[in-house]
Amino acid sequence: MENNMMTLSPVQQEELLTLLKDRFKKNMNRHPELEWTNIQEKLEANPDKLWSLFEMERTEGEPDVVSFDEQTSQYIFCDCSKESPKGRRSVCYDREALESRKQHKPQTSAIDMARDMGIKMLTEEQYRELQNLGNFDMKTSSWVETPSDIRKLGGAIFCDRRYDKVFVYHNGADSYYAARGFRGALKV
Repeated sequence: MENNMMTLSPVQQEELLTLLKDRFKKNMNRHPELEWTNIQEKLEANPDKLWSLFEMERTEGEPDVVSFDEQTSQYIFCDCSKESPKGRRSVCYDREALESRKQHKPQTSAIDMARDMGIKMLTEEQYRELQNLGNFDMKTSSWVETPSDIRKLGGAIFCDRRYDKVFVYHNGADSYYAARGFRGALKV
C-alpha cells in the first residue's frame, strides 16, 4: 500500500479525533484513570496510527481506548462495537486458509485484513479482557489469534458471548460466516 493512501487529510484527522474524543468521554467506564489530552497528543504525533484507527472506524469497529500499558507508555485501542465489526465479516482466518478453498472463496482473510489495517487481531486473553468492559458479540462471533499448534492442524479459534459467559470455539480456518468477523487492537 502506498504511503499517501495511509495518510489522512487534515479534515479527516479532525473529524476522527472529534469522534474518538466523544466516544472516549461517553464511555469513561472503559478508561476511568485516563485523560483525553494525553491520548490526543500521542495520536497527533503518530499519523500512521490515526490512519489505522480510521480504518477500524471505517469497518465499523468503533475503536476506543481500553487501557494503558505502563511498561511501553502506550495507549491500547480496541474495537468496541457491540457486534463483530460489520466491515470485517465473512472472512476466513488467514491467507493459507483462503488459498486452500476450492470454491466460494471470501474476498480476504482476517489476518490479511488486520495486517493491511495496521492492527493486531485480539488474542483470547484480550478478548476476555474486553468482555469485562461490556457485553460484546451477543449475536456474532469474532476470530481471535490462534495458537500455532491448532493452526498447523487446520483449525482456528473464535469467541463470542452467550448466556452471560465468554465461549471459545474452533472451526476449520477456511470457514467463514456472515456473522463472524474479527476484532483488533492498536497500541499508540
